[in-house]
Amino acid sequence: MNAMTEPLLFKQGDRDLVSFATHPSKYRHWTLAVEGDVARLKLDIDEDGGILPGYKLKLNSYDLGVDIELHDALNRIRFEHPAVKVVVFESAKEKIWCSGANIYMLGLSTHAWKVNFCKFTNETRNGLEDSSRHEDLKSLASVTGACAGGGYELALACDRIAMVDDRSSTVSLPEVPLLGVLPGTGGLTRVTDKRKVRRDLADIFCTTSEGVRADRAKDWKLIDAHAKPQQFGALVAAEIEALRRQSTRPGAAKGIALMPVEVRIDEAGYHYATVDAQIDRAARIATITVHAPQAAIESTPQAIEAAGALWWPLRLARELDDLILNLRTNELEIGTWVIQTRGDANRVMQADAVLEQLKDHWLVRETIGALRRTLARLDVTSRSLIALVDRGSCFAGTFYELALACDRIYMLDLPDSPDVAPALHLNASNFGRYPAVNGLTRLQTRFNEDASTVAQLQGLQDSGLRADQALALGLVTLTPDDIDWEDEIRVMLEERASLSPDALTGMEASLRFPGKETMETRVFARLSAWQNWIFIRPNAVGEEGALKLFGTGKKAKFDWRRI
Repeated sequence: MNAMTEPLLFKQGDRDLVSFATHPSKYRHWTLAVEGDVARLKLDIDEDGGILPGYKLKLNSYDLGVDIELHDALNRIRFEHPAVKVVVFESAKEKIWCSGANIYMLGLSTHAWKVNFCKFTNETRNGLEDSSRHEDLKSLASVTGACAGGGYELALACDRIAMVDDRSSTVSLPEVPLLGVLPGTGGLTRVTDKRKVRRDLADIFCTTSEGVRADRAKDWKLIDAHAKPQQFGALVAAEIEALRRQSTRPGAAKGIALMPVEVRIDEAGYHYATVDAQIDRAARIATITVHAPQAAIESTPQAIEAAGALWWPLRLARELDDLILNLRTNELEIGTWVIQTRGDANRVMQADAVLEQLKDHWLVRETIGALRRTLARLDVTSRSLIALVDRGSCFAGTFYELALACDRIYMLDLPDSPDVAPALHLNASNFGRYPAVNGLTRLQTRFNEDASTVAQLQGLQDSGLRADQALALGLVTLTPDDIDWEDEIRVMLEERASLSPDALTGMEASLRFPGKETMETRVFARLSAWQNWIFIRPNAVGEEGALKLFGTGKKAKFDWRRI
C-alpha cells in the first residue's frame, strides 16, 4: 500500500480500514510552509473532507483525518526539515482558529471510534511536547479567532500561546456545559498541570461556554501574550525569536525524504519489512514478530544520511508505529498481542551501539525520538501485551524495551541445551534512552524505582542472561521449560481471551504506571477511566443526551443523580 495513492479510508475485502499514511500532496486541511528555520502549519479545514460520511467539518472543526495529516506534517518537519527550530500554528479562516473536534462526527461515531480518535489526538499533542523536550523543536500557537475545545487543546500542547486582542477572539473548553462530556485530549490536565491555572479559575473556565477573551485569558494564565491587531504581527515575530533562541536544532542540516511506509494487508494480517502481524481471529490474538537487521547497520553520519528513511532503526520505528495504529483502529476484537523477536541479538546490539555513539547527530537523535514515541504508543495501547522469549528470540537492548512494555514476559528455559537457549541482553538503551510517559525508564517502572536493583542491572549490561538468571533478577515473569512451554502458553492465552475486555483495559491501564505520575500518565488514565465512562452515559449519548442533541435547538435532558 502506497501513501501517495491510497485514501485514508479504504476497502479490504468487505471491511473498511483506516490508513494512517499520507503525504503533503494529499493534505485537504493543512498547509505546511517552511521559511528558513520556521515552519508554518496553517489550518484551513475542507468542510467536505471528513474521513467518514454524514457530517461537515464546519468552523475549522476536525476529525481523525485532520489529525492524521497533522501527525504526518510534524514527522516531515522532524525529518525532512531538520533546520526548523520553531513551528507556528495558524488559521487560514477569519474569526475562527479551530473549534475543536467536530460534534456531529462525535454524535455519529461508535464508542470505540471516539475513544481511539481521542487517544490518537492525545498522542499527537504529546509528541509535539516530546519533540520540544528532547529535540528542541519549539512551537507557538498564533491564535486569531475563536479557539475552542480540541483547538485550544492543540494550543495548550504548544510551548507558547499568543492571542490577538480584537475583542472577539476567545479560548474555551466548552465540553462540560455544551456536550455533557470532558475535553478529550488533555485539556483539563494541561490547564492545571502545565499552565498552572488556579483550580477555582479553571472551574469557571471549564463551565463557561462562551470562552475567555485575551486580557482575562492572560491574567488567568490561559495564554502567554496578547496584542491588538495592529501589533499582533510584531508580537508573533518576537515570540518566534524567543523560541528560536531556545532551540539547539542544527540550522544547516539537510533533511531526508520520508518515503511511504510499505505494508501488505490481507486477511492473515499486516506485513512490513521489519515487523509482521499474523492474526488469529478465532482466538482474537495478533502475533507480532519484530525482526533484527540482517546485516550490520550503517554506522557513519554520511552512510546513515544516505540510507535515509531506509536506515533500519528509522524504518523499524515507522513500521512498528504504523502497525500499532492499524491494529488499534482496524482490529478492535483482537484483544491480545503476542510480541516475539527473531534474528541475531548481536545485530540489535550493534544497532544500539550506533544509536548511542552518534546520538548527537540530528538524524540519529530524531530516530531515537521516533522510537521513543512508538514505544510510548505501545505503553498506552488498550490491549493485553504478552512477550514470548523463545527459540530464535533476540530481546536485546531496544528489543527488550518491547518486552518491558508488556504486561507479562514468558521466557523458555532450556537448561540442557544452553547453546540454543534464548537469552536477554541489556545495554544503554534500557537505562534512559527511551523514557516512558511517566518519565521513568521501563526498568525503573518495572521495579518500582528500586535504585539498588536498577544499579545491579546496570552492571550486567552486554551479558547474555539465560532464563534462570533472568527470572532470579526479575526481568521475566515465568520460565516454563520446553516440556511445558506450549501448554502453558496456550492455557494462559485462552484464559486471557476469556476475560472481560473492559475490565482488562481498566486493569492494564492501572498497573502499567505504578508510582509517581506525570501530566501524560494523568491524561491517559483519565481518558481510559472518566472519558470512557462519560462517553457511554445517557447524559452524553442517549437519545436526549447533550452530544446527540447538539445543534438541534433542543435542550438535553439529564439524569440528575450523582453516582
